[in-house]
Amino acid sequence: MRSRKSFLLVLFSFSFLTTLQAQPRQGMQAYEIALPAVNGDTIRLSSLKGKVVLLDFWASWCGPCRSSNKLLNKLYPKYKDKGFEIFAVSMDNEKQDWQNAIKKDKINWLQVNAPGGWETPTALQWRVEALPTSYLIDKEGRLIAMDLEGKNLEKALKELIDK
Repeated sequence: MRSRKSFLLVLFSFSFLTTLQAQPRQGMQAYEIALPAVNGDTIRLSSLKGKVVLLDFWASWCGPCRSSNKLLNKLYPKYKDKGFEIFAVSMDNEKQDWQNAIKKDKINWLQVNAPGGWETPTALQWRVEALPTSYLIDKEGRLIAMDLEGKNLEKALKELIDK
């Protein structure tokens, strides 16, 4: 009985430590994402190395996400030619809902889809537990910040791009 308790304690501790190590945190290299775009081609997050990237998890049914798209529509044209890209991961299960939102919100940055919601490998690895969730990634592929919005995002972009 005692050895069983010890085994369970070790197993629990190991799984807890593994979870802590997997938690995205500032300064770590961004996890790879390879998902289908609207046209069906697979796009990899790593293909954007050398650019400042906003990794943005969103969905068509998420009101705050749609509001965020409006703000990003103002920032993206201002910085896209200076080495900034948005890699947006839709959590929509229905491809048509995702595509309709792209059209309605007039989104022209990179869009990929991770249908399956919170249980997809991408959502689990990146600890997406609420939407929107975003990460700012520097030119070397390291995480710089999480969930920056509005003026804070623009300030960070200015600092990273003018570096």
